[in-house]
Amino acid sequence: MMSALRILCLHGYHGNAEVLRRQMAPLASALPSDVELVFVDAPSLSVRDFGWWHEGFSGWERTRDWVGALMSSGPPFDGIFGFSQGAALTGLLAAVRESEHPRPVADFGFAIMVGGFTSNLPQHARLFQHKLRIPSVHIIGRGDVIVPKRDSLLLADRFTDPLVIEHAGGHVIPGGAVATRTAQFLSEYARTARKAS
Repeated sequence: MMSALRILCLHGYHGNAEVLRRQMAPLASALPSDVELVFVDAPSLSVRDFGWWHEGFSGWERTRDWVGALMSSGPPFDGIFGFSQGAALTGLLAAVRESEHPRPVADFGFAIMVGGFTSNLPQHARLFQHKLRIPSVHIIGRGDVIVPKRDSLLLADRFTDPLVIEHAGGHVIPGGAVATRTAQFLSEYARTARKAS
């Protein structure tokens, strides 16, 4: 029997692990019981600062290396969940996973991004030269005024076969049908992983 799916959960800008835990509660309650959610705080760049990076992606390399060390230090993570800036980070980590050798982050099997966006920096463009093959879920609010739908769709377009789930809300992690579909994705992933092992 396969052990629990471990998912690394990355919060949004000015958030933290506890804030994300509360934001995810509607979705988390619908997930299979064998899913372990691991919440972490961003490595602070200054006091009371919980961003993964700042304007112009300043601090990105430090964050990449910090997440890489975290992922290598304990039991493996099956996937990464990110919200807002954490979703943009999840997309970048998925790109690093497929584009950089040797890999600065441990391997993982899927990416779930809510209210995500993509980097437009030239130095990140090389990471997305080819569409990413990792299974991905993109949860997008049609009423999101913080990260507009078009920006989240641009991130989804970086993947070969993205599962795009839209909802009528804004910049939130929804429950209901979105949570149910996300739980189905995880169950399908776990089944496939069990067959492959």
